[in-house]
Amino acid sequence: MSDFGWPLVRFILIRLLYTVLVLIGVTIAVFFLMQIVPGDPVKIALGTRYTPESYEALRSASGLDKPLFTQLVNYLGNAATGDLGVSFRNNEPVTHMLIDRLPATIALAVAAILVALVIAIPFGTWAALREGRAADNTIRVVSQFGISVPDFWMGILLIALFSTYLGWLPSSGYRSPADGFVPWISHLVLPAITVGVVTGAIMTRYVRAAVLEVANAPYVTTAESKGLGRKRIMLSHIGRNALVPVLTISGIQLAGLLGGVIVVEVVFAWPGLGRLVYDSVAARDYPMLQGAILLIAAIFLIVNLIVDILYAVIDPRIRLS
Repeated sequence: MSDFGWPLVRFILIRLLYTVLVLIGVTIAVFFLMQIVPGDPVKIALGTRYTPESYEALRSASGLDKPLFTQLVNYLGNAATGDLGVSFRNNEPVTHMLIDRLPATIALAVAAILVALVIAIPFGTWAALREGRAADNTIRVVSQFGISVPDFWMGILLIALFSTYLGWLPSSGYRSPADGFVPWISHLVLPAITVGVVTGAIMTRYVRAAVLEVANAPYVTTAESKGLGRKRIMLSHIGRNALVPVLTISGIQLAGLLGGVIVVEVVFAWPGLGRLVYDSVAARDYPMLQGAILLIAAIFLIVNLIVDILYAVIDPRIRLS
């Protein structure tokens, strides 16, 4: 294997090992956190159907009558095979319900991050290259306003304008791609813009800072003194070196969006992971809440792993460290 290939493979294997170890730690932490949450989940799940017999039957079926260490070992073993238990609320497998919600979450997260990048990259770069001028100050003020606006308020304004007043787009709900491209995209536009605008405002400031730091670096000044064109300097020096911090914030934002945007999903009746977590908390559905938290943690780790690999591909110095 070449000198280029082995360091990259080694870097990926080490990061993959870290990811697995952290995921095991998160699984154990989530398990114990659920143990200290106030209230008896079995009694809450039964509600008005509670009887001593039904209580003991559900405890036994859920494995909650076993010693704590045995419960932990069983949970780790089941989680490793994809079995996250059964929902107290509707008696369905947690894994199946999470998989059913995942496509809506992925669609919203990917669409929102694309909207955010379309906003952040050009405006953040433009502001950095015109530091201290009117364009820079205007973009900074507008981005601060975007950060300060609550996403639910943004969503309500968009619904009022495009759904109620203009009647162009549906106000809520979700359609899968199997229902047709137009119904799918029409239901996706408003929540994606709502999340994307707020996320784009945050990312604009990071892009500006990243480009500004690279643009003031000595090697860029040297390139300018050699008479290289501004376009070449931007593509070969500034753009490539500013990409690593931009990838960082993009990965963090995407991971957060894949975990579900609870408020926006409630406003738009979007059946994603965030809405599922909200409903699980309201219903005290501990197996579902436990599985959802574990899935969200796994999504964060996977996205961070992908970002780390992209770092190593973009900057050879990282995989050699």
